Amino acid sequence: MSSAHITFDTTGDKIARRVRKMRPSAVRNLFAAATRDDVISLSGGMPAVSLLPAEDIRRATLAAIEEPAARAVSLQYGPTDGLAGLRAVLADMMRDLGIRVKPEQVLVTTGAQEALSLIAEAFIDPDDIIITEGPTYLGALQAFSAFEPDVRAIPFDDEGMRMDLLEAELKRIGKGNPRLKFCYTIPNFQNPGGVTMSADRRRRLLELAHEYDFLLVEDDPYGRLRYDGGHQVPLKAMDDSVIYLGTISKMLGPGLRTGWVAAPEAVLARINLVKQGADLCGSAFDQLVVQHYFSDIPWQKTLQKFIGVYKERRDAMLAALEEYFPPEATWTHPEGGMFLWITLPDYMDTDSMLAEALESGVTYVPGNSFFPDGVTGKNSMRVNFSFETPESITEAIRRLAGVIEERLELYRVFINAGALPGYGKEAVMAENERENWSDVLVASEENEEAVMQARDGDAAQIDIAEQKVEAAEEKAAE
Repeated sequence: MSSAHITFDTTGDKIARRVRKMRPSAVRNLFAAATRDDVISLSGGMPAVSLLPAEDIRRATLAAIEEPAARAVSLQYGPTDGLAGLRAVLADMMRDLGIRVKPEQVLVTTGAQEALSLIAEAFIDPDDIIITEGPTYLGALQAFSAFEPDVRAIPFDDEGMRMDLLEAELKRIGKGNPRLKFCYTIPNFQNPGGVTMSADRRRRLLELAHEYDFLLVEDDPYGRLRYDGGHQVPLKAMDDSVIYLGTISKMLGPGLRTGWVAAPEAVLARINLVKQGADLCGSAFDQLVVQHYFSDIPWQKTLQKFIGVYKERRDAMLAALEEYFPPEATWTHPEGGMFLWITLPDYMDTDSMLAEALESGVTYVPGNSFFPDGVTGKNSMRVNFSFETPESITEAIRRLAGVIEERLELYRVFINAGALPGYGKEAVMAENERENWSDVLVASEENEEAVMQARDGDAAQIDIAEQKVEAAEEKAAE
């Protein structure tokens, strides 16, 4: 007799309401698939840690544990706000970016992700208004969603968040609205968009923050990874009231789980209180390794190596997109960071297309994962260029282009037949400069085959499309 048994979850009615509403991370869900040997991953935001000099890592690690005095610190509980030596090192590193803070204005966190969770817990009550870019970092949306805010996503263009749209939204919210808490922004090489906020928009954002009385949370994980253009002054360097988030993940390694918050001391006191209830303190061992790496090792040389390699990989991705992607697609051209944002025609659904991409051996993150409603952006995707080699990136883009082209062929049939709203006969004829409407139709057997191919991914549109294709063919036959 089989020993297999089924276990039922009996805790459903005990789970907190806020947890029931939380969405899983699309990147985390893709992690297992992305590690398969036959899959090229464009989905994660992983740095190329293989570029790190082994000797430098060994030296920093031994410094944290070799001597009894070091072990007494690295293997013991530490202060909630982080080791004093590391906080001094981080304050000194921020001066390179134009940010001047004292060590007392720095709090070390278990990665920048914990910083987001701590800020959310410290500031957000249910139904409070939070402003983000749209799309924005999905980890931030996860951290915020646990506390049930009303997230308002403001679109961006090539110069970052649209200040005209932000101002219009703020007018709807109203001045002095106590529900308006903070604006979360990634001004440098935004995740997922890859765009950088211009200096003029940074100044305007600070003006609006003071005018409408909301906090600014500046997340800057990629600011040192610039490949083109000039340095943009951080918001924190322009206004000390800004809450600044940093991380060593992109300069050293995410496995050490070390990030930080730089903010006015009154703000840090609240965050410190929340952190005490979360984890008491971070890993003193990780912190001491990080402290020695950034104080005793010539880390800037390794950073320049990262920049050179990532630039080459970004260029390879942009070149592959130009070569293989269809004309219906557009994408951003990041000056740094790790990501770019691809936009397909609005009738495409990258969420349902992901299974086909995985079958073809490539992954990406569907665009709807980066919006608070989980629906907007379904015709977009985020792709990463920092981890794979240029050759693998080129092959991945070629595979992905093939998947997209298959779907576009189907939709072109629908468009040509007037089966998609907003893509009618006139638009098709103008685009293709066809003289006769019957020329845009394909044989009925091809239409039937296209409809059958679409049944799995686009079943909701098929019945309508079949009818319109048939009607269009009858009209052409007349």
